Amino acid sequence: MKIGALSQQANVPVETIRYYEKIGLMPAPERRENGYRSYAKAHLERLLFIRRCRNLDMAQDEIRELLRLAEKPTADCSEVDALLARHLSHVRARLQELASLEQTLVSLQRACASPGAISDCGILDGLNTELEKLSDTEPHNHVPGTHGASNGG
Repeated sequence: MKIGALSQQANVPVETIRYYEKIGLMPAPERRENGYRSYAKAHLERLLFIRRCRNLDMAQDEIRELLRLAEKPTADCSEVDALLARHLSHVRARLQELASLEQTLVSLQRACASPGAISDCGILDGLNTELEKLSDTEPHNHVPGTHGASNGG
């Protein structure tokens, strides 16, 4: 099948498929005589697996590791379990961060007593105060699917 058909069947943009090939998550397809890529059922299965992992907010390195482990079907699955445990720990930490973020946003929203001039805006004043607090702390990553700077997103 051509890349457009693969994209449609997996509900993944063509650009994403090409990106996954470039970074090695997807194996390169065969090329036909006309130069078009020719994808097999195995490509679709791999792409669906990657998509499911991304839906679970797994990082590229985690997916790469799961794919590596899947190539050893008779090996002990404790490494897969450990990877999932690490990911779950990360998700729980993010949930705590998001709960804290929610409380901050609720507090900021409460700072706006009534409509008025921007110069009297309690939200903007609160944001200035919050920014001063944040400058002393480590920046938080709010991009889904990323687990720090070292994983490649």
